[in-house]
Amino acid sequence: MQDDDLELEVVVPKSDSEIDTMAISKTIWEEITAGVGIWGAFRPIIAVALALVPFLYLGQHFNRNHRRGFDWLFLQIPLAFTLVLWILLYLWSIFDAWRDASVQVSRIS
Repeated sequence: MQDDDLELEVVVPKSDSEIDTMAISKTIWEEITAGVGIWGAFRPIIAVALALVPFLYLGQHFNRNHRRGFDWLFLQIPLAFTLVLWILLYLWSIFDAWRDASVQVSRIS
């Protein structure tokens, strides 16, 4: 074989297209909001903020888990006598509100 047979010429066409700033902005927006929009991105944060209100379990009601919110509301009455168990239930409700909101957002996307 000769050296001429081994040469390969690659031609890449040069495109003079302009950068689409709208497409770039849309891609950046989708990356920031995880593809679920601004509401879906902030839903877990709002659920946690509502769950931080003590005694009411608003994070569960925000996530439309009304039965769980009312169950915990009535469960705190006997737990109020044992402060440690009430604090654990309160902290768990904050985590649970965040987790449920995150699951709802992941089902949307």
